[in-house]
Amino acid sequence: MDIGSLRRPGEERPVVGTVYRTTNAWERLRGLLGRAPLGHDEGLLIEPCGSIHTFLMRYPIDVVYLTRGMHVLEVVEALPAWRMSMCFGAGRTLELAAGEAARAGIRPGRDLVWHPSTP
Repeated sequence: MDIGSLRRPGEERPVVGTVYRTTNAWERLRGLLGRAPLGHDEGLLIEPCGSIHTFLMRYPIDVVYLTRGMHVLEVVEALPAWRMSMCFGAGRTLELAAGEAARAGIRPGRDLVWHPSTP
């Protein structure tokens, strides 16, 4: 898994400070299953991905659907456990702790940029 942050174009301050990005099919399949809930300023970027489920999860999450070019298409706030969600045209999905999308100012129409962490 890669680690980095998400920012708005041209800005230095991260919108989400610690983002784990999937790099293979196993990581995409597992997602957040069996993991501790994401904390404040943490996210999981799943790519490629246009739909998710929260089966077997015990907590709600915010789901941000993005194009492959990182344009925000839709934000689903506090998706409860045992639900499914999808967005036509999405190429990536960002999962956040419930309430974090609003805190970070992530909403449809915005663009984000991936910044990998330096080793």
